[in-house]
Amino acid sequence: MATHPNIISRFGFSEYLLEKLRDAAQADITVIEEKESFNRSLRDAEIICGFLPNNWRELAPNLRWLQSPAAGLDSLRGNSILEPESGVIVTTASGVHITNISEYVFGSMIMFNRSWPQLLDMQKQRIWPPKTADYVEETYHIPFRERELAGQTLGIIGMGNIGRRIAQVAHAFGMRVLATRHSVHNGEQDPDADQLFPQENMHTVLGQSDYVVIAVPLTNKTEKLIGERELRAMRPHAYLVNIARGKVIDEEMLIRALQEDWIAGAGLDVTATEPLPKDSPLYSLPNVILTPHISGATNHYEARLAEIFADNLRRYRAGQELRNVYQSQRGY
Repeated sequence: MATHPNIISRFGFSEYLLEKLRDAAQADITVIEEKESFNRSLRDAEIICGFLPNNWRELAPNLRWLQSPAAGLDSLRGNSILEPESGVIVTTASGVHITNISEYVFGSMIMFNRSWPQLLDMQKQRIWPPKTADYVEETYHIPFRERELAGQTLGIIGMGNIGRRIAQVAHAFGMRVLATRHSVHNGEQDPDADQLFPQENMHTVLGQSDYVVIAVPLTNKTEKLIGERELRAMRPHAYLVNIARGKVIDEEMLIRALQEDWIAGAGLDVTATEPLPKDSPLYSLPNVILTPHISGATNHYEARLAEIFADNLRRYRAGQELRNVYQSQRGY
């Protein structure tokens, strides 16, 4: 087996998947999971799968391509490796979360629709009230919800890989789908959306949606993309799901919107500060379903990442364009 190019991964692929990657690369791949040992091994690396610190050029002077194990690159914001002048191709694992995050989104929406968090609490307390709705409203200060997804409008802010899968599942539920995308030209439409809008027309989507999913990457342009004006543009009965990054939403305004009923509720897998401080009102708001940034977790992550990396290794060896190349002008 060829020993060039020198490929090092900090992601701990299993031996089975590592053999697939070696076959795709037609070269050896070394896995070093311990941080300090990994950093010390990078001097001759041409290809790296992992994350790199700001002094990456000192550690890996021969680096030509960085394959990120993550779909988003916000952890590298401010790192010079993302600058065009770095001379390094940076690719993401975009697409690795399509199935699990889309399932999470609809799980959150359905839980909200039927007051499942409150009902599970009742189960723990061994309570079977004669009128469930009365107990939920009296104890949790919210009525028992009897909402359905069918016939409702879903707004997707960010029609990327994850947004597209969410749109497809929404149609299976019988929902109407409105979506925004960063770049939409000359009335362009999308087969998976009933209507596609450029990002600057986001308020049109927000104002027509019964459910809104935030699925944009975190960039300088999307930080606090959803603020007071956007939250007030939403319908009072709308439910907001954020599976992007916490900083995409102005969290202070979101808390106010939830407390003052500008919107009906929110499903949050991400927050502006993680871990979320214990004194955050988000923990106790009855119209919030909160999870600790787990929507991207799946037992298929390693296999899906290996598939993306292997495809890119074959492309790299053939001199073809790689998948999921970071573009500095877009910020993702």
